Amino acid sequence: MRHTGLVSLDGQLVTRRTAMSLPPGLPLAQWRHLGRQMFVVADSSAWWMGDWLIYGRNEYPDRYRRALAETGLDYQTLRNYAWVAGKYAPSERRARLSFQHHAEVAGLPVTERDEWLSRAERGGWSRNELRRRLRAHRYSGRAALDTAIRISVPRDRGARWQRAAEAAGLDLLDWMVRRLDEAADEPADSDAPAASRTPSAGA
Repeated sequence: MRHTGLVSLDGQLVTRRTAMSLPPGLPLAQWRHLGRQMFVVADSSAWWMGDWLIYGRNEYPDRYRRALAETGLDYQTLRNYAWVAGKYAPSERRARLSFQHHAEVAGLPVTERDEWLSRAERGGWSRNELRRRLRAHRYSGRAALDTAIRISVPRDRGARWQRAAEAAGLDLLDWMVRRLDEAADEPADSDAPAASRTPSAGA
């Protein structure tokens, strides 16, 4: 199916699937409104995708294979959407915060994550500000890890992990913790091929 993605503004063509063409002399207020609308759609689509995948998990045994075929997204991207969406009932999602805000604290206990989201909402924090404050708290001694784990891995594997963490916008430790949390929350995907359950360097 071919999607043209046409949207019009006051009868004038604004967007196609691969481009945006704005009319000359567009008022600043209208330009800003378009930006806000695009952000809402982009942010909402992450929740929609996650809910769509969760529905597929419950209704169809081959959800990820179908999702991959329909979206062209990789397995880990889809899994991330579903994992975050699965952590929050719709009533727990904060409309004033982005999907990425919610993703930052999704692995925390419910009361703790709600407190961090409330702080972010009250303070008008960006996702990066929430991450920074959460990281500072985590390493301040008040949120020390209960278990210290040392691992030794080949250099090339460590480099792959580092690249994957950077691509996800996380430092290496946060990326590793998130991946472990995801695996613990969904220990077996019987509908996904075994090879798909192996993290890729670009995930």
